[in-house]
Amino acid sequence: MTAPAALAASAAGSHGFLSPTGVEIAFLLVGLVTFGAAIVTVTTKQLVHAALWLVVALGGLAVEYLLLTAEFIAWVQVLIYVGSVVVLLLFGLMLTRAPIGRSPDADSPNRWAALAVAVVSAAALVWVVVDAFRTTWIDLDGAAQGNTAVTGSVLFRHWVLPFEALSVLLLAALVGAIVLSRKKNSAEPATPGAREGQR
Repeated sequence: MTAPAALAASAAGSHGFLSPTGVEIAFLLVGLVTFGAAIVTVTTKQLVHAALWLVVALGGLAVEYLLLTAEFIAWVQVLIYVGSVVVLLLFGLMLTRAPIGRSPDADSPNRWAALAVAVVSAAALVWVVVDAFRTTWIDLDGAAQGNTAVTGSVLFRHWVLPFEALSVLLLAALVGAIVLSRKKNSAEPATPGAREGQR
């Protein structure tokens, strides 16, 4: 074994959980901020604030992808989710005339049942991810793993159907928001101009 290889092996062996690098510390801090933003998103009673906190949560995920040397995935996260999905949600809120302040309709008596389902789902997801990637390590100092060639090959070979299903789902959400905004409220009194037009 050559001297540089031995030095790299000794450095890799000395690195552990109790001696994190700067990238790992930044990853943990950004993860905590993202987790807090996600909690506020699902607990706030102001719909517009929930959408804005969702921007923070999705932006935090983009930063996490950058720290994992997946630059292409990070920019896709920003362009599609932050730049498109959140904008679509805000348009939906405006078209349905959602209240700006606190909305009592956002509260639900099933909060504890939803919390239990969320905790169980999160525990199952963490267990599946940890079990699947228990022995997998990402070399943050090596070559980028999320480049365009690798990601495009995987996306258009194995994930074409979910990608297209997501686009159809977004289109259905936009159409639904337009239909709800154009739905007439029968309890709303007619304006004087509308009464004259009916005569």
